[in-house]
Amino acid sequence: MEDGAKFFDEMYGEDGSVRNPYNKYGEWIEDEQSARLSKKVREAETVFRRTGITFNVYGNEQAAERLIPFDIVPRIISAQEWARLEKGIKQRVRAINAFLHDIYHRQEILRAGRVPQNLIVGNEVFLPQMMGVQPPGNVYTHIVGIDIVRTAENQFYVLEDNARTPSGVSYMLENRETMLQMFPELFSETKVRDVSNYPANLRRSLAACAPPKCEGKPVVAVLTPGIHNSAYYEHSFLADQMGAELVEGHDLRIVNGRVAMRTTQGYAPIDVLYRRVDDDYLDPLNFNPISQLGVPGVFDVYRSEGITIANAPGTGISDDKAIYSYLPDIIEFYTGEQAILENVPTWRCSEPESLTYVLDNLQDLVVKEVHGSGGYGMLVGPAASKQELSSFAKKLKAKPAGYIAQPTLSLSTVPIFTKKGLAPRHVDLRPFVLVSPNEINITPGGLTRVALKEGSLVVNSSQGGGTKDTWVLEE
Repeated sequence: MEDGAKFFDEMYGEDGSVRNPYNKYGEWIEDEQSARLSKKVREAETVFRRTGITFNVYGNEQAAERLIPFDIVPRIISAQEWARLEKGIKQRVRAINAFLHDIYHRQEILRAGRVPQNLIVGNEVFLPQMMGVQPPGNVYTHIVGIDIVRTAENQFYVLEDNARTPSGVSYMLENRETMLQMFPELFSETKVRDVSNYPANLRRSLAACAPPKCEGKPVVAVLTPGIHNSAYYEHSFLADQMGAELVEGHDLRIVNGRVAMRTTQGYAPIDVLYRRVDDDYLDPLNFNPISQLGVPGVFDVYRSEGITIANAPGTGISDDKAIYSYLPDIIEFYTGEQAILENVPTWRCSEPESLTYVLDNLQDLVVKEVHGSGGYGMLVGPAASKQELSSFAKKLKAKPAGYIAQPTLSLSTVPIFTKKGLAPRHVDLRPFVLVSPNEINITPGGLTRVALKEGSLVVNSSQGGGTKDTWVLEE
């Protein structure tokens, strides 16, 4: 290990000893030659390139498809650690679904004063068209990605909730497949929980949410914006793995009150549409009239219970980072329980006192756009120049309601393999949750994203981060 790691390291204790979850792996890597591991890194890159595991970066003149960096050192989570995370995630997802149902029906949480009304009314991701609409099976968030960070042995925080169109599950699956291919001996020595059944679970979970007008076996399709979307690889991968059709808006039309897709034998009805298109572009008749990506009239079919849309339109309100700051209250309101997983302390810049504090302490804080994602539009105070701090302060003053701020957390580290050997890098974790009317299923592990630059806290692939295979031990 390189010297100078000042954060909680998940593999090595402060005295340099290997922590229990990594015992067997630690013994294995001690005996491995650096040259062989370097060769495996090159092999992994070849696999990813051959498979086409890429992503697009927007807003860059040189933007093109990039290979997502993959690190061969797994992130290992014990069965006990995972059991606690799983319990906390299920509690959180139940509360988010209850919140969405309430917000689009009786709005009791607003009447009780537990969430301010002004955070909902006029919020650009709140869909008034969803008021009174009952999704099939009462499920709003069919697929959820909960971003979690760790700061100590027993300290986990939820960084944000992704309930619109969470991405990254294809990388989780390909990372495992690559590790199994390159290091089969590791999996015979260590009992790691399987993740390969995610596509089958996804299909089963979506089918369980079929609408009342479904006849026979539910037909599932994945709606993609097309090949230029940054997550197109994932859309095609999941459709293929599920045995579902991959469709674009121009492949669909409304036929006899149902959404139907073009086939070689004419148009055939779809029961469940796993959409990877944002709300605004879903239906030009009901939302953005210039959208070329959606299906005219699909929302009317949805309201008449002729199709299930996953995730439900309007779920973005629960992704809102200002709403996030109320999640402990939301959990207590709907479950009667205290939150198992903690939120990161959050200052809402819309509040004058909070804004003053944030502006006075900008150099120590992380500031995020309320509707931002992918690491874009955020400021990491400790890593920012004076000019960047000054420029961002002006943005904050101009539109304070558009931002929240959080302390700079001491994110845990996990070693990556470098030319000089193992070196600590910061990580987060995105477990993937499937919700159906009678079950919440969490894939054991999820996507570990790693900041490949020394000292960096930004793990997003669009900002130079990479990924790791995540192992949850069976016992």
